[in-house]
Amino acid sequence: MADTDTRLIQGRYRLQEVIGRGGMGEVWRATDESLERRVAVKCLRPLGRQRDPDHLAVLRERFRREARVAAALQHRGITVVHDFGESDGVLFLVMELLDGRNLSQLLTDNDKRPLPVAEVLDIAEQVAEALAYTHRQGVVHRDLKPANIMRLTDGTVKICDFGIARLGADMDFTSRLTGTGIAMGTPHYMSPEQIGGGGAVDHRSDLYSLGCVLYEVATGRPPFDMEDTWAILIGHRDTAPAPLRGHRPELPGYLDLAVLDLLAKAPGERPADAAELGRRLVSGRTGTDPALRPAPPAVLPAWARTLAAGRPAASSPAGRPAPAHDHAAALTTVWTGTAASHPPAPSETGQPPVSPATEIAPAPVSPVGEIAPAPVSPANEIAAVLAGRHRAGLGLGRLGRWTEAADLLRTVVRDRVHVLGADHPDTLASGYELGFALGRLGRATDALDRFAAVAEGRARTLGADHPDTLAARQETAYVLGGLGRHAEAHEVYETVLAARTRTMGAEHPDTLRCRHNLAFTLGRIGRVTEAYATAREVAHVRARLLGAEHPDTLATRHEIGHALGRLGRWSDALAQHREVAEARRAVLGADHPDTLATRYETGICLGRLGRAEEATVLYRDLVGARTRANGPDHPETLRARHGLGVNLGRLGDWDDALAEARTVRSARARVLGADHPDTLASHREAGIALGHLDRWAEALAEYRHITAVRTRLLGAGHPATRAALADETHCRRRLGATSA
Repeated sequence: MADTDTRLIQGRYRLQEVIGRGGMGEVWRATDESLERRVAVKCLRPLGRQRDPDHLAVLRERFRREARVAAALQHRGITVVHDFGESDGVLFLVMELLDGRNLSQLLTDNDKRPLPVAEVLDIAEQVAEALAYTHRQGVVHRDLKPANIMRLTDGTVKICDFGIARLGADMDFTSRLTGTGIAMGTPHYMSPEQIGGGGAVDHRSDLYSLGCVLYEVATGRPPFDMEDTWAILIGHRDTAPAPLRGHRPELPGYLDLAVLDLLAKAPGERPADAAELGRRLVSGRTGTDPALRPAPPAVLPAWARTLAAGRPAASSPAGRPAPAHDHAAALTTVWTGTAASHPPAPSETGQPPVSPATEIAPAPVSPVGEIAPAPVSPANEIAAVLAGRHRAGLGLGRLGRWTEAADLLRTVVRDRVHVLGADHPDTLASGYELGFALGRLGRATDALDRFAAVAEGRARTLGADHPDTLAARQETAYVLGGLGRHAEAHEVYETVLAARTRTMGAEHPDTLRCRHNLAFTLGRIGRVTEAYATAREVAHVRARLLGAEHPDTLATRHEIGHALGRLGRWSDALAQHREVAEARRAVLGADHPDTLATRYETGICLGRLGRAEEATVLYRDLVGARTRANGPDHPETLRARHGLGVNLGRLGDWDDALAEARTVRSARARVLGADHPDTLASHREAGIALGHLDRWAEALAEYRHITAVRTRLLGAGHPATRAALADETHCRRRLGATSA
């Protein structure tokens, strides 16, 4: 297409060529000229022809809903949405440009023959994971089909086009859009409950559609392959599908069974959710089915149910493996004796630095080759199964599949308690990893309980100063800090640090990690001078032992910069953050979360030094980087936009500052919740901007809202509540002065 034929939307997105058409519109290959990146832009089709006004209004509302739903989904298995809006009467959605083929195209390329078995299994697991995420967000796709699932050139699978997605809390609204009795979807992939148009449609409808998709890519044909649409619909409603292996005998039996379960006519007979489906697929692939499925201990095989619980580890010297003939030896590995600590406490950005390779707990080490193999016996068999399930849980965590990891590790803990006893080191090791998975899922209270229990069990079994006991106690402190209970975290860190120094030495990596976390916590309880001194000492030792540009050294230098700012030494803090940001860019990359976190702190320093124009430029660039890396509604993207709005106000651009504050406030309310402190901070920025615009009545409404929420959550006497009341009082005075 020639340049003269291109079209520019909103002065930013240059449309270049149509790369797809569908019921909702056209998809164009385009360039985002502001960020100089290739994107895909979806527009309502057709672009220029007039349509019936009522029909066009329905299409536009569906399109806007697609944009809102899709932009809120942030997962590697979901197409990233960068932006949406309307330009010259054309509604558009800006998405990542995907390099790959959808499943329908792959089947066509393969002359409608089924895809290779390994590829089918990989697609099934990835789509199950992505659906599990969307369903947890309350979103039902409602039109899952091969054309809406992309296989990228690097093997990643992404679900596309949430054009007719239904929010779980929005059932009535969607019904008005679709019309009474009108079934939306594609006939070959519609669930029985979709066909009538009046029945309840929930996440299990997507599971049915996924069953249809997997049936087709595995066999080369959909489950009901008739030319007449009505016959297809009757097949979905009344006919049992033929087993997949009848078409293709080489397919694994567990896949055949899983797909047939997905295609159950009654929603209640399908898997409970996509996470359960994913567990079944993983267990089938790894050969541990049905051991990976959650089940009460009574469901264990008869030989397992007759086993007595393993001897408590205290019956052997602490830290020493059990004798080789004991079935517990097959579960005890070198890994259980390793201090497994996780990343240091989060920095001012609220996002924990990504732990470098030297600080990540090592993966389990197989005992094969380290001890004489035990004789084959039922005890050894169940021990091997449990050890494999533990390793599978760790593997899911390394892939970022924390929900599945937590579900699996929970069953491992339960079964190891049954077989080995609650205080066996391997039971406690699985409990420790379960706590870490719960923390990654944001379930801080559950993680805290788990780590506390593990720490107590390890203290009884291994001793109070054993590295594993200290690791569990340190994780307890980390979670306490995440819950804002910094004083309690400080007490734990102090005790752990004393034990680590005594048993490991002052310069051991685990001791330095604990001291780093202690410096962070000292700053949060107001002991900033001590925090600064501690961080400087840790940075000095880490630089000497690891190098000045090692990620651990830079993490502590970042903390030094934060402490300098808290001490009012903004020029020194700015210099520190700029050096760390440049070093992190060179070592980790420009878009690494740690690099972006330090750039954010640099912007804070610039603003505090009255250099708002420089801060504005930095935050605009940071918003673009965060959007590229995390999406437009990620909390860190919104944090960068908040900083941009603050500095627009400092420049006197209060209209733009107000618009930015309101946009961020709405997004934070949607993503974080209406009562989240960050959401309230955006309310306050809106109030400040309204005051500067002499719109005091509107500003008062913002401050009243903040006061009401803080009073309800924190109490009337809390300092934050009193600060909100002071803002409210100031606003009333200005209103009185204006009226006078």
